[in-house]
Amino acid sequence: MDNESFSEVEAEEPVIAEEDIFVSKPDARQPRPWLMPLFAGTGLGIAIALGSMGILSYLPARQQTAVANKTAPKVNPAMTVTIASVEKTRVTRTFNTTGTIAARDLIPVLPQANGLQIKIIPEDIKEGTFVKKGQVLAILDDSILQAQINQAKADVESKQADVAAKLADRASKLAITASNQAIVQQNQADLAQTQARLEEAQKNFQRYRKLAKAGAISQQELDTRFYTVKTAREVVRLAQENVRSAKANVGSGQANSNSAEASINKAKADVRSSVARLQQLQAQLSQTVVRAPVSGIVAEKLARVGDVTGVPPQTQVGTIIGGTQKLFSIIRDRRLELQAKVPEIQLPQVEVGASVQITSDIDNRVQLQGRVKEIQPLVNDKRREATVKIDLPPTDLLKPGMFARAAITVNTTLGMTVPQKAVQPQPDGSAILFVLSGENIVRTQTVEVGEPIDGDRVEIKGLQLSDALRVVVDGAGYLKDGDKVRVISQKDEV
Repeated sequence: MDNESFSEVEAEEPVIAEEDIFVSKPDARQPRPWLMPLFAGTGLGIAIALGSMGILSYLPARQQTAVANKTAPKVNPAMTVTIASVEKTRVTRTFNTTGTIAARDLIPVLPQANGLQIKIIPEDIKEGTFVKKGQVLAILDDSILQAQINQAKADVESKQADVAAKLADRASKLAITASNQAIVQQNQADLAQTQARLEEAQKNFQRYRKLAKAGAISQQELDTRFYTVKTAREVVRLAQENVRSAKANVGSGQANSNSAEASINKAKADVRSSVARLQQLQAQLSQTVVRAPVSGIVAEKLARVGDVTGVPPQTQVGTIIGGTQKLFSIIRDRRLELQAKVPEIQLPQVEVGASVQITSDIDNRVQLQGRVKEIQPLVNDKRREATVKIDLPPTDLLKPGMFARAAITVNTTLGMTVPQKAVQPQPDGSAILFVLSGENIVRTQTVEVGEPIDGDRVEIKGLQLSDALRVVVDGAGYLKDGDKVRVISQKDEV
């Protein structure tokens, strides 16, 4: 049943009921014909009103809302933001430059024994490898040295045997000298005896000569005494000759002993020389093992298996140091430095010991803190730049020859800072802040951006510092000058 039929039924039912009432009452008045259209119109109006309410109940809520909004006034809601205070902070002034990474202390590794072939280089010895002090870098062929050592040992033994023979010869000559000295003593005793006999014979001759003059003895007896004296004299002469001969033999023996002593000393010197040569060769044998003189990173590996020390390949003519071929070079303790180029007009601002921030264009992990170690005294006369050497902490992120940037600290002053997020860059290259004013209205303020502070704040210029000065942080990118905002928190307290 449609709405129209439903309305007609509802309109007819009251009329029928009313007629029935009038009929059932015996004393009722007769119905009035003009009331019938009135009752029909009233019922029809009520039915239409009820039908309209049913139709509205079936409309979607969105359409109802749209209908309601047509009559509601349009309101612009406030943006919810967080704010932060402008703070006065010590700001570090820097100027930027670039440079090249270099080894702070590059140690050459030279062979201690030249003319030997490189036999072994451990596989783990490569450029960039970290080595410890004393670690084996290369082993040289020691076969020639071994042969020379064996020859030197034989020479030492031969010299020592010669010394022993000379010592024995000297002992024999000393024994002969001692014997000759004994003979001298014996001959001297014999001489003294013969001299005593001569003196006795001479006395007897004098006595017998007096007796002969007195005629007590014959001339023949006197002549016998005379010949006895003469014989005694000859014996004394022979004894004296024997003494002189024995003394001569002693002198000769001493000369021979002295000669033997000199020969022994020379032989001992030869032995010492041979021993020194042996020790030198043995020292060279220990030098056939090339070890790292310091701990650090292998920067250069110039040696190859088969090369001869002291005879560099044609490609390594420039690696000779002091007449010796360089085999390796080591960066001591992995210490690096940045050799930065500083224009001469900025050079007076740089001080030894100044802090430097090091970064790299190709590796954002490089965020190192260095120190100015040295300012080179010479300025390049073409580019008008000086080299500033900056010490770097140990790192595996940088290698010699790499390019890096440096922010050198020149001074520290007081400045105003705000959170980095509060600064809104503009298309024309400028920057603005949204400053909170009374009744939570924001106003734009053009500022100049200075140095970054601790990564999340930045220096600004162009504002007058006030205790109540606050800027919008979160939500600043959606505002415009004059917007009303609703502050939900102070950024410094979040």
